[in-house]
Amino acid sequence: MPHATTDDGVRLHYEETGAGTPVVFVHEYAGDWRSWEPQLRHFGQRYRAIAYNARGYPPSDVPENVAAYSQHRAADDIRSILDHLKIDRAHIVGLSMGGFATLHFGFRHPTRARSLVVAGCGYGAETESRARFRAEAEAIAAFIDQNGMQTFAAKYAYGPTRVQFENKDPRGFAEFKQYLSEHSALGARNTQLGVQRERPSLYDLVEDMKRLTLPTLILTGDEDWPCLNPGILMKQTIPTAALSVMPNCGHTINIEDPDEFNRLVAAFLAQVDANRWPTRDPRAVTASITGIK
Repeated sequence: MPHATTDDGVRLHYEETGAGTPVVFVHEYAGDWRSWEPQLRHFGQRYRAIAYNARGYPPSDVPENVAAYSQHRAADDIRSILDHLKIDRAHIVGLSMGGFATLHFGFRHPTRARSLVVAGCGYGAETESRARFRAEAEAIAAFIDQNGMQTFAAKYAYGPTRVQFENKDPRGFAEFKQYLSEHSALGARNTQLGVQRERPSLYDLVEDMKRLTLPTLILTGDEDWPCLNPGILMKQTIPTAALSVMPNCGHTINIEDPDEFNRLVAAFLAQVDANRWPTRDPRAVTASITGIK
């Protein structure tokens, strides 16, 4: 079973298919590498498509200590995958927790990325929701400790930004819920406490985002309520960012509407690879509506 080893000795399981320019897919909290199957099949026809399981998600290692989990480690684990596969630079595509890791990878290792796709990113980022977000992370960890993954999956899968998936694709949703129930309870708990609870707000990273020059695509569903305003923030702040909002979609957009997700990402990658991705014209950023003073 293929795996890469991180700087702190954690083994990360990965899968890959295809050949060509590498694209690395980074999963969300409730997902794993299997969540990217529609993308592996689609992009594997034209790219070297790679997906891996984060630490805490078997068959990757599950460190017992919460201190082994953090936002910085999540970003650096992407680099460990690249190092192991002897990849100099890759397109990085992340959803939710993976979107945060992708953005931080751009901050920490900009020379290793061809581009960033930051999807479904923003939950808990707004200042007024920070205390509630941290409390929810602790409540989730406690719930998993007390009830296990089967009961947790049966409840967590029906969040207000996931019911759209069930309504649209009941069979796909059932598969997603089953995969979630198979996760490690210890890994899910530690990820909540070490990565989710402790990650910084996007609103505290404005200066980092202003300095980011990598081609960036922000993707969000229009019913992914916690991610809409943070998506606009990233669009306004990152000078090389575009924002695309997928209609009638919730949080898990890559499997809820894989055709549209793949279309948007494929068009973005093609523009980047053709060196046609723009940096925002400073004339587009003005307090004037018409440009006439």
